Amino acid sequence: MKHRSIRVATTGVAIAALTTGLLAGCSSADSGGGEGGEQTLRVTLANHVWTDIVKDKISEFEEAHEGVTVEVTQLGEDQLSDQYNVKLNAGTDEIDVMMYRPLQEGKLFAQNGYLADLSDYVTQDAEWDWDDFQSGPVEATTFDGAVVGVPIITEQEVLYYRTDVLESLGIAVPSTLEELEAASKQIKEQGQIAGFVARTGVSAAVTQFSSFLFSEGGDFANKDYTKATIDSDEAKAAYELYGRLIGQYGPDNVSTDMSWPDAAALFAQGQVAFYTDASSLYQNLALEENSTVWDKVGYAPFPSGKAGSVPYNVPSWALGINNDSSKKDLSFEFVKWLTSPEMTLEVQTAGVPAARASVWSDPQGTASFPEQLAEAISIGSETGFGYDRPLVINVAEAREIVGAPIVEAITGGDVDAAIAKAQADFQAFLDDENS
Repeated sequence: MKHRSIRVATTGVAIAALTTGLLAGCSSADSGGGEGGEQTLRVTLANHVWTDIVKDKISEFEEAHEGVTVEVTQLGEDQLSDQYNVKLNAGTDEIDVMMYRPLQEGKLFAQNGYLADLSDYVTQDAEWDWDDFQSGPVEATTFDGAVVGVPIITEQEVLYYRTDVLESLGIAVPSTLEELEAASKQIKEQGQIAGFVARTGVSAAVTQFSSFLFSEGGDFANKDYTKATIDSDEAKAAYELYGRLIGQYGPDNVSTDMSWPDAAALFAQGQVAFYTDASSLYQNLALEENSTVWDKVGYAPFPSGKAGSVPYNVPSWALGINNDSSKKDLSFEFVKWLTSPEMTLEVQTAGVPAARASVWSDPQGTASFPEQLAEAISIGSETGFGYDRPLVINVAEAREIVGAPIVEAITGGDVDAAIAKAQADFQAFLDDENS
């Protein structure tokens, strides 16, 4: 057994033990190897349960690739961003494979030339099957027509609901946004619990609001992001609906600074009947140690609006290759191994939602998820968009701009004026980014 080199910079979460072996293909030769064919592949990964699962299996890759040592640096999100900003900007070749957030920094990295073009790589191996990856996540890891990353972890917005409350009131599970509003109103008027909750913070709410926006037929901007479109009739309908659901049918005196932990806690404490948020949060609601209603949680696809059910279906993380790496062939061989159908199935079996369509149609792949949730995720994966926030470089500033009307709608303010200001501000923002 060859010893593998694992350098961990920060402590991750608990390591999940997996036992099934994998076969790895042979890599092609790269420049940059050591004497005698020895090569060190430098891999930077985020603190995540996905990382803790796969890093325990890296010795298998090394054993199948004689002379290769994989050196892993594992960092928290902030440390990861800091390292990338410094090293990639300096043109380092000390990073080969990199775990990154496509919707947070993907456009910046691709535009700056940090990410290698993988378009030819992903089409070379029919057995690895690039076509098996869901279209939404693939869209999010493609820049100007070039594939720059392979999605590894996904999430979709779904509808969580209280099965006991709906049953006692004779309410059917809402399949449309109109039905969701009617049911939320009915429950709120009963006076026992609130009808609906979701994130309310200016920035935090944007990702969850996006599914309402898409499903009503709206978007943040036109396709090439030269024109802001948040003042369209469709966007206005989405802002107003999201605001009514929380402001009129949500908890009394609801905070306008809630991110997911706050909103999820209200549902988990039995104070709300409906909650829309990421599929990845379900254990906060469905495990007895986290929730007082753990055995009364139902799951459904995101309700349809005028444009159908169009939730976000996004890759929270992807793998890319440093464009300045001297080992691109070996790096992609490693990426391909990490994202093979077999490895992806193993990771999803451990509870990490994956970007391959095949694992969602495999009973083994869905066994660790509640049956209703797996079905909702599968549906959302087919109909969803591959982004949940504006596709810009300065994501944080954009979210603050487009999120302002959400708070105004929740508090019952002048939504038209808030939208008009946000439209003007976002157009100026886009003009500046495109200049």
